[in-house]
Amino acid sequence: MCPGCQRPVPLAVAGAPDPFPFCSVRCQLIDLGRWLDEDYKISDGEDQSGGGIDGAPAAGDRS
Repeated sequence: MCPGCQRPVPLAVAGAPDPFPFCSVRCQLIDLGRWLDEDYKISDGEDQSGGGIDGAPAAGDRS
């Protein structure tokens, strides 16, 4: 199923551009537009203390 319009996704045809997992290039572009307009967001989560620059220091790190 196409994530954009929920229609069945046709099998790829030789020589045609492959829009998988979308049913068409139109659905691909609509989805891209949604990402660019920031309609989709990746949650930053409340409890992601995995270390790094802003996170908690790693165990045994005494700097």
